[in-house]
Amino acid sequence: MTTNFDTRAAELDAADPLAAHRAKFFGTDEATQSSTPGMPLAYFDGNSLGRPMSASFDRIEAFLRHDWGTRLIRSWDEQWLDLPLELGNKIGAAALGAAPGQTFVGDSTSVLLYKMARAAIGARPGRTEIVLDTDNFPTDRYLLEGIADELNMTLRWIEVDTSSGVTPEQVAAVVNSNTALVLLSHVAYRSGFMADAPAITKITHDAGALIVWDLSHSVGSVVVELDKWNVDIAVGCSYKYLCGGPGAPAWAYVRKDLQTQIEQPIQGWWGTKNMFLMGPGYDPENDLRRFITGTTPVVGMQAMIDPVELIGEVSIEAVRAKSLLLTQFVIDYTDEVLAPLGVTVATPRDPAQRGGHVTLNHPHMREVNALLWKEDIIPDYRDPHGLRIGLSPLTTSFEEVFIGMERVKETLEKLASSN
Repeated sequence: MTTNFDTRAAELDAADPLAAHRAKFFGTDEATQSSTPGMPLAYFDGNSLGRPMSASFDRIEAFLRHDWGTRLIRSWDEQWLDLPLELGNKIGAAALGAAPGQTFVGDSTSVLLYKMARAAIGARPGRTEIVLDTDNFPTDRYLLEGIADELNMTLRWIEVDTSSGVTPEQVAAVVNSNTALVLLSHVAYRSGFMADAPAITKITHDAGALIVWDLSHSVGSVVVELDKWNVDIAVGCSYKYLCGGPGAPAWAYVRKDLQTQIEQPIQGWWGTKNMFLMGPGYDPENDLRRFITGTTPVVGMQAMIDPVELIGEVSIEAVRAKSLLLTQFVIDYTDEVLAPLGVTVATPRDPAQRGGHVTLNHPHMREVNALLWKEDIIPDYRDPHGLRIGLSPLTTSFEEVFIGMERVKETLEKLASSN
């Protein structure tokens, strides 16, 4: 039986409890949606860069005119000094399953990953190995390669299929008494595979090592329970599902009992016990603040505030429930409509192993992606032959998904007829 996907999309939109929140994001209405008049836009790249909230326009203007423009340096004492910890607490509560005092905002994802990896390794002196996988995001791999060179350590690589991800069995096979650090992504950037974080964390601890989870493709999309999972350290970006904008500062989580057991590798004045004493030597704070290095990116945090608060309001569980419906819609459409054109699904079909995006493989997907961008259909491409359909639940409608998937089909058909 052939599915009427446009009807199904309309029914899902009508039943969507998050549908009303979509209008809170700029670019989701017909007046601002498309750069081509009369051409509907389908945004399939929310897992790379989220849409801005309309409230962020007002917040940023007020920040410029009042907090910075009028209050000037007085705003540091009035609100800015504690902002990285206050916003970190909001992210922790809304999207990380983290109690207060364990999450802060600051630096880029790359810098925080470096700081946290070095801190974890320093807490395991005498151990000589770092565990990572071959399909982790490039920055994660490059950073660890550099750290291994700096410290004369050995990298233990887990070979990963690009259509899946790291399993507990693979981690158990490589960790040992020499392992200092395991660094993995919870949701794989290429396939969307979601790792079994609780099991892998326990395996790492049983080997006496520390674990750092990269949650860049998880935060704001899937349910995360860092405290419950007993995670040591986690890092993630803020410009994907948290909609903080391009280059928005990243965040890091350090478990409460670990905060005074690991050392900040990039020592700065913001992490000291009395930062305005300007003392002759580095005397680190006894809490999470010790991991902040220098002046925090206050401007960059402004656009993060409203999306994080919205996730807290609707609940990450509701966001995840819609995410699963969105990704299942793409998979079902692909199985029925695109599979006869040679498209395969390179993302786990099991919802328990699927993050917030779906990757579709076909030899012509690089060309498909380039053509779609010209028509305001915006997925992205990842080798080998993968078209990533990134669906941000708070900003994506099922009708939008249907429109975009129809254009994928039509583009593939045109390419097939021209070859």
